[in-house]
Amino acid sequence: MRIILTLLAIATGLWAQDLRAEPRFWQNEFPKTDFAQTTVENWAEILSGGPGRDGIPALSDPAFLPVKDEARLAPREPVITLEMSGEVPRAYPLRYLTWHEIVNDQVGDTPVAVTFCPLCNSGMVFDRRVAGKTLSFGVTGKLRNSDMVMYDRETESWWQQAIGEGIVGTYSGTQLDQLPAWMESWAEFARRNPDGQVMEQPGTGRPYGQNPYAGYDSRDRPYPFFTGENPPHGVPALARVVRVGDRAWPVARLSKEGKISEAGVVISWTAGQASALDTTRISKGRDVGTIRVHDANGQNVAHDVLFAFAFHAFWPDGTWMLGS
Repeated sequence: MRIILTLLAIATGLWAQDLRAEPRFWQNEFPKTDFAQTTVENWAEILSGGPGRDGIPALSDPAFLPVKDEARLAPREPVITLEMSGEVPRAYPLRYLTWHEIVNDQVGDTPVAVTFCPLCNSGMVFDRRVAGKTLSFGVTGKLRNSDMVMYDRETESWWQQAIGEGIVGTYSGTQLDQLPAWMESWAEFARRNPDGQVMEQPGTGRPYGQNPYAGYDSRDRPYPFFTGENPPHGVPALARVVRVGDRAWPVARLSKEGKISEAGVVISWTAGQASALDTTRISKGRDVGTIRVHDANGQNVAHDVLFAFAFHAFWPDGTWMLGS
């Protein structure tokens, strides 16, 4: 269903380009949003992804299963792992996040938003607290540089998922705190956390386990929602890169070297994780490996593994760590 809507949106092209250049185009859908406050300089960058507001339904307060009781996940299926001090580790399968993109959860005393943008391969976890208030996030149905635009239900401010920053509304210019989390295979999570928990399948009737973007990460260019420049240095647009701050390491380099110690971080790559954006069945995706990022003391470091075109779009002056 999502891919059909996506293709329809692409087919209709730029019929609303002039309207999109003004915030009033979105005001009926978001009546509480203060469009006068924004960091967006060109409104034409914001495009409809097909579904409207909440057409991709974010989840809240999901149920969890003990690792030993999970029977649906194949060993190589990717999950987003969140391990917080003093709390039971949790795994959020991409087979669910692909269809919902945001999970509002509570881990101990910390309210979190687990996010995944399939079109950028960006999977990050944020603390939902801002200025003493806890926010709940939903999906606007809008894309900027092909990246999901989220919104909070309290003020209807818009947030750019790839940078974790408010771009429209009351919280324009506000930065969410990113928490250390990473993608790995279900087998890796279960082996390390036999007493951990895994998010239970939502009861919304989606074809969980299927990838509606089959073949996406083998394309030369992303879908036409992105019209920006190709990455520099000959890095393919849909090559995965590890982002730490404003630096990016190509995963292709890491898969060859295994481990890199540079710029104050240690980044390692191990085989065994399936791509969620390759074949129709997520569990059958090609091996893209697992990335772990630590500091010099062995502590997890907040990072992202996203497509190169998205890094270049949001960090145009970023540093590319290409090696010798």
